[in-house]
Amino acid sequence: MNNPIFRADRHLDIQRRVADLINRSPDFLSVNTARSLRAAGDAIEAIIAESFDTIVGDLGTDYSASFARRATADLAFKDREGGYYIVDVKTHRIDTKFNMPNLTSVERLARFYEDDSNYFTLLMVSYAVEGVRATVLDVKFVPIEYLNWSCLTIGALGWGQI
Repeated sequence: MNNPIFRADRHLDIQRRVADLINRSPDFLSVNTARSLRAAGDAIEAIIAESFDTIVGDLGTDYSASFARRATADLAFKDREGGYYIVDVKTHRIDTKFNMPNLTSVERLARFYEDDSNYFTLLMVSYAVEGVRATVLDVKFVPIEYLNWSCLTIGALGWGQI
């Protein structure tokens, strides 16, 4: 992959900024939201979306966090060379036993990649909760094609669901 973010390991800066942002945020969970995987994950995603332009910094322009609930992307931006990145934020609470999020459909991904300047990326945030405090333990910002097939499955829905 030849783009300014991944060829120069600038994605590592984004990963660090996400972890720092969440870990420096005041306790944003309540007792009720701390119990709910969805509510905690949504709260983390909202904090990232509110500061995404700062997280990406000078690497990007034209930020967007306005997508329909069922859209493939949670966030999007363009790089300085014209690449368009959609970002699917996935949160993972480490004390859970079963984790198999849907990423996207094979059909949507194939259509998206008809344009060589498009990048479908995942921002994966692993966290723990103690009381009402969420602590980020690991962040990965990667294009989907960097993932090993051993950790992916194709579900039998339409053209397939990754």
